[in-house]
Amino acid sequence: MSRFWSPVVHQLTPYVPGEQPKLDTLIKLNTNENPYGPSPKVLAAIRAATDDSLRLYPDPSGDKLKDAIASYHGVSRPQVFVGNSSDEVLGIVFQALLKHEQPLLMPDISYGFYPVYCGLFGIQAQQVPLDDSLSIQVEDYRQPCGGVILANPNAPTGRLLPLSAIRQLLDDHPDQVVVIDEAYVDFGGDSAIALVNDYANLLVVHTLSKSRSLAGLRVGYAIGQTELIEGLERVKNSFNAYPLDRLALAGAVASFEDDDYFRHTCQAVMRTREQLTAQLQALGFEVLPSAANFVFARHPQHDAAMLATGLRQQAVIVRHFTAPRINQYLRISIGTDAECARLVQVLGSLLS
Repeated sequence: MSRFWSPVVHQLTPYVPGEQPKLDTLIKLNTNENPYGPSPKVLAAIRAATDDSLRLYPDPSGDKLKDAIASYHGVSRPQVFVGNSSDEVLGIVFQALLKHEQPLLMPDISYGFYPVYCGLFGIQAQQVPLDDSLSIQVEDYRQPCGGVILANPNAPTGRLLPLSAIRQLLDDHPDQVVVIDEAYVDFGGDSAIALVNDYANLLVVHTLSKSRSLAGLRVGYAIGQTELIEGLERVKNSFNAYPLDRLALAGAVASFEDDDYFRHTCQAVMRTREQLTAQLQALGFEVLPSAANFVFARHPQHDAAMLATGLRQQAVIVRHFTAPRINQYLRISIGTDAECARLVQVLGSLLS
């Protein structure tokens, strides 16, 4: 506490990211990073960008990256917004599109940054409970609001809403912005970007951190109709005109130029996820259906915190949440086949 803090600082409960351990010997299955490295074309592009041009500011608009994203998704450049990670993009979205008199609707169990941003920007949040199976029911969102934000697939549950449910949500809220945060959609879902040209109230947010193996570059983007994007640009240019550096721009563009590598690694993660799900179920775990690069699982006879501690003692770390409804679940990131095999081996010994 400090007497020099602004009043809002005293009221904040900051987001707590997943642990980034300093020991290289740990099997790290706690932060949903991709177990496979970036495309070799990405690394070559970054190396090529490390020249004398680093003395110059990057393109403030990121037009080359916007063009690559627009081409990939079949939209136009004015429909694309880019930023320093999807977290920054979301922060700008909250300021530009979601701060209204009525509350912002979000699931009670979802990405932890959503209520943090509400506290930071003075937005009234209303959390809508997931059902007993930890699923989002769009009918529960049929209430007055200033906007809606959902992660799809949801985090940390991994459950996926079909596009028909997203369409219903958009139809139910024609006068409010609906934000669909698709950080994990490349691991088994259909993107709501397909609906953008049909709905002026839809904004879809993506990250290159997960499916494109670029968590270290911090690149995110949003796609929507041009009026929404213009609002984001106005806030961005009132805060940070140069959110993406030259290396990030070069690497991000290259990632969209190697579609074969992208699809290959996504398929590899999905195959391992299905294999791990079956192995966990064989050990007696209940595993929620997942369309993400992680699974959410609990064991009816064993305490989740104790299992997380036991795993850590054997140099395997997973994410354990303490919120009441999910405090018996472990969120397990999908690693390599060898890493997941070691996880299953340790769990087997802990359960015996």
